[in-house]
Amino acid sequence: MRGVGATALTPLSLLTPPATCFNAQAKEAHYPSPMTLLPPPVRFTCPTATGAFYTYGAHVTEWAPTGQDPVLWMSSQSVFKEGTAIRGGVPICLPWFGPGRNKDKSPLHGLARLHNWELISQSQDGDSANFHLRLTGDDLGRPESFPYNFVANFRAAFSNKLEMALTVANRDTQPFTFEEALHTYISVGDIRQIQIAGLEGATYLDKAANAPAPTGTQQGPITFAGETDRVYSSEAPVTLLDPVLKRTLRVTKSGSANTVVWNPWIDKAAAMKDYGDDEWTTMVCIEAANAFDNSITLRPGDTHTLKYTLEIV
Repeated sequence: MRGVGATALTPLSLLTPPATCFNAQAKEAHYPSPMTLLPPPVRFTCPTATGAFYTYGAHVTEWAPTGQDPVLWMSSQSVFKEGTAIRGGVPICLPWFGPGRNKDKSPLHGLARLHNWELISQSQDGDSANFHLRLTGDDLGRPESFPYNFVANFRAAFSNKLEMALTVANRDTQPFTFEEALHTYISVGDIRQIQIAGLEGATYLDKAANAPAPTGTQQGPITFAGETDRVYSSEAPVTLLDPVLKRTLRVTKSGSANTVVWNPWIDKAAAMKDYGDDEWTTMVCIEAANAFDNSITLRPGDTHTLKYTLEIV
């Protein structure tokens, strides 16, 4: 992450969400009153990229290197409303993943993506636009489901690559255990034609509804012919080969024991109100996570950082 010699970023206009995030019909269907809308995102252009994020959920929704098509995917049906998760971009899953290790947590993927984070700083360092947001246990109201005193810092640097880091610190007097993920949605030309390489030989938990077995070992590159929802045990970088968009993406990460690969396919896409029926062909999630048996336990005073970098190669 950049930071040395950073200068204050010129104040940015707060604009309405872009047309790629929702259309007029979706807005009318989902928002009975303008008062229910989230505040608009922070949008910006720097020498090497354009991007946008919401302080709600510290949620990155756009990143496109200069001269390139958007890399992050957003659903046309995403709901921009308090109390509802944004569909697409990079949701932050914290302090649990899905329904949690014991499948007893609600809401899905934790509380962090449903709360406003404090924007601590924004700056420009050379060709990079940098942002720092923070969430605390007090911001969540210390709920029974996670009553601990913690501080989560999210930093994102937008340039010809997207660099993100989520640091969780234990400020409590007792240890706590949490799960986390940077649930990155990536835009693709056609899910049926892409390949994901780098997870060959990795074991995985298969969460798809019609999975032939609950676990498996990856043989060759990942290809897609149906619903895919796998939690891989791997710290390795992966590459996404997209012949339709004629680009190759690379994901590298650290502090992450799991890589999650997800596409809902036809039936699940049709069942989700915030997901267009035909949008499943245009996205894939490649997530950095610490989930289930790889959850993180922090003693008082300890910290843990998960890093994720996405770039066109």
